[in-house]
This record gives sequence, structure tokens and C-alpha cells, in this order.
Amino acid sequence: MSKVEFKQLSPADFFYRNRELAGFDSPVKSLYTAFREIIENSFDGAEIGGINPDVFVSIKEKSDDVYTIFISDNGIGIPGNKVPQALAKLLFGGKYVERQSRGHFGLGASMTVLYSQITTNLPTRVLSCTRGSDVIDEYHLMIDIQRNEPIIRYHNQIPNKKKWHGVAVEVNIEGDYKRAHPKILDYIESTALVAPYASITFIDAYGILYKFNKIVDEVPKLGKAVLPHPRGIDTEKMLRLIRVAKQKSMKNFLTSNFQRVGEITAINFLKYVNIKPDKVPDQLDHDEIVRCVQGMNSYEDFLSPETKCLSPIGETVLEAGILKELEPMFVTTVTRKPQAYSGHPFVVEVAMAYGGNKIEAASEPTLFRFANRIPLLYDQYADVAAKVIRSFNWRMYKVPQNAKLAIITHIASTKVPYRTAGKESIADRPELEREMRLAMQVCARKMRVYLSRIEREERSAKRASIFEKYLPYIAQFATKLSGKKQVPPTDFVAGGKGRDKE
Repeated sequence: MSKVEFKQLSPADFFYRNRELAGFDSPVKSLYTAFREIIENSFDGAEIGGINPDVFVSIKEKSDDVYTIFISDNGIGIPGNKVPQALAKLLFGGKYVERQSRGHFGLGASMTVLYSQITTNLPTRVLSCTRGSDVIDEYHLMIDIQRNEPIIRYHNQIPNKKKWHGVAVEVNIEGDYKRAHPKILDYIESTALVAPYASITFIDAYGILYKFNKIVDEVPKLGKAVLPHPRGIDTEKMLRLIRVAKQKSMKNFLTSNFQRVGEITAINFLKYVNIKPDKVPDQLDHDEIVRCVQGMNSYEDFLSPETKCLSPIGETVLEAGILKELEPMFVTTVTRKPQAYSGHPFVVEVAMAYGGNKIEAASEPTLFRFANRIPLLYDQYADVAAKVIRSFNWRMYKVPQNAKLAIITHIASTKVPYRTAGKESIADRPELEREMRLAMQVCARKMRVYLSRIEREERSAKRASIFEKYLPYIAQFATKLSGKKQVPPTDFVAGGKGRDKE
């Protein structure tokens, strides 16, 4: 009889065996995902400090199917003693708070280091310097996969003569650049669309330079960290809060550990779940904890979640980015009021751009999807935005069969409901779907007004061209019939000339 061996896997070991869960499932997507994860950290590092991001990216071929990605930014930097854990330890980071950020799984850069290690066996080079520091910390890092701990191959401190601050990462990735190149370029262009306040310089593996200059100086305000909302609590989270609670009564526990819960709300809720307000939190039994959590999800008098933790793009910035990158004839944007699902606040933003030379004519609208300013380029069909678009009757809004129409969707949330850890498509939660549909309807109605005006102008122009074509012959014939010698002017049809002379 065979024996069963039991053992525990570290987070690094788990994702080493299941790397496809984090988006590293093919040579094409792995190269794209590695590129994307590091550049997202660069944008976050700058925006946290209220700095206009200035990001430099280059990709060079190192050997057959191995490419070196180098990315540097002007962000706030990572403290020298935190660099190994931040970049070479999975599920370690500073984003595990109730606040909007591009990443929230704690995988991004460290997963890239892990994938680089298992495909090339080369260390990742990292330079980091915080604002005001006189030295730059340089590390060469790898990961102890079985222990999920960083391995420091090299560490040195360099004098910071140019007063630089930020992070620079050089990583070697095995991948298929020829096929990944279009996605990487789409990602850069899409990022420039929703971040017109950033400057991006990109040199691809073919030596071609792409430059995206900022046109907006204002950096979106960073969302503030907030306490959890009662409706987002499960039993495990409640137990963790109780273990560290210093409050001596359930009333104070609720007002101190949850957002938008005052004394009156706390007393009314405790009455609703039949728990005494003066009961000590760590003396709750199992049934009372379960009853409390279930009550939080069913109690209807909690206020809506805080929205100061969110940082939407904003209608003005979004419109500026669209005009810069897509150059449409018409653009409209809408930012919906904050809503919530399962206690997590979110804001939906939608824009529609019509016409111009950069938007391709197609039977279906061109869709640009974003979540917390991250471009989503894979799994489009499974996304909630694609589902809403497929259900639209575009004839109601006078959209032609093959229209040059682009739709831009953005969801800002403390917890975006991604379908997988690869962060490529958003689940069709009813609350999200409803807000997305309403936002698209608002934009579509404004676009219908524009298209109706264009249609009227085209009809008028067509009617004028007919008059312009035949009116000279009518004028000549009428002149002969009247016996007059001078043919009256007819150019007033095209431009109104001659109308004052009649």
C-alpha cells in the first residue's frame, strides 16, 4: 500500500508550480505580463508621492528567446532595507489596505523575479533611492522558492550625485517578443490614454523609440486608506479584528474598527443581532460571532462606504487623454457617483469617441478597458464591459453599421473583482454591470445628438449640392424666357453669396 506524503508549500513554491494563475502561461503572455507588472509599480511609486510619472522603458534581446527589460521611474523609491522583501518575496507589499491601487495581490514584481529565475536562472538587478537620500542601493536578487525568502547575490551603495530618486529594475525574461510586441505597444499607448499627466519613453527590441509626453500637469489625488466597511466583513476577518482589539465593549469595537459606524448605528445594530453593547469583544462565543457577521451583511441601515479611498481619472483628464491619443471628431465622458458591492466602494467611468483617422471602422465598437488605470488587453469577451456592449441596440443611437466608434471603460475600486490573479478581465457583478450600462447610456445619448446633427448637416449639404448643380441651368433658362441679358447669380446656395444683392 503506497504512502501519502504531506507537506506545505510556500507562496513562492505554489506560484512556481501554478505560474499561469498570475498570467505567466505562455512565452508571449509571460513577456507581456512581466513588462506590465513592473511598469505598474513605477506608476504607483510616482503617484503616491504626487509626482508626474516619468518612466523610461527599454527591451533588448539578450540571446535567443531571452530579453532584458529595463524600467526606471522618478517615484518615491523603496527604502534600501525593504528592497529584497518588496521585490523577491511573494505576497509582501504595502498595498494590503482599504485604498485604491493598481495592484493588490502582492505578486507583481516578485512574480516577475520568480519567472525570470526559473526560465533564465539569472538574478534581477534593482536600483532604488528614496527622496533626499545621498546613496543609491543596488541589489542583485533571486528567490529561495521553498522558503519564499529573498536571496541577495550582491548589494552595494552608490553615491547619489545627480539627486535621483525612484526605482530601476533590470530583469531577464524568456519569451516570444515578436508576438508579444503588439500587446506591449498597445499597453503603452493605452496607459498614455488614461495617464496624460505622465511622460513615457519606450525603446523596443527593434530599436524604435516611442515618446509619449505629458499634456496635463495635475496628478490625480491618491485615495486615502480607510477602515473596512461592515458589509465587506467575513468570519475570518472579524476574528482577526477581535484578537487585536483593545476596546472593552462591542459598541466601541464597532465604532473604532469600521468606517461610518457611529454610536447610534452601533447600538441599533447590536440590538438587531441581539448582542449587548457593553459585552467585551473577545468574550463573544462562536454563535455570536457568526450572528454578528451575518447581521452585518443583512442590516440595511449602514451608511454607504467611504469614497475618499478612491481616485478616479476624472472627466477632464480622461477627455484630454482621448483627444491626444485617438484624435476623434467627437468625445464624451461620464464619471458615475460612487457605489458599492459587498462593502467595497467603486466608481465607473465611461467615454465614447467617434470618428477621426485613428479609430478603425468595425461592425462592433473598439473597446478599451481599464481597472485602477491598468489597461486590460486579454480575455475581453469575458469582461463585464464587453457583456454590456453586446446587449446594446446601437441602432437606437443612430450608430452606423461600420462605425469608427471607441468605448473606454474604467473601474476604480479598493477591490476590483478580477476573474483571476492575472488581472485581465472583470467579473460581471450585478452592481458593476448596472453602473456600466447606465454610464454607457448617458454617453450614447450625447453621441446620438451629435450624430443627428451630422446627419442633418449631410442632408443639407446633399440638398445644396443638387441645387448648386442644376440651379445655373435653371437661371439660364429663366433668363432666356424673360428676355433679359444678365444671368442672375447662383453662388448663394453654396456659401450665401449674392443673397444680400437680390
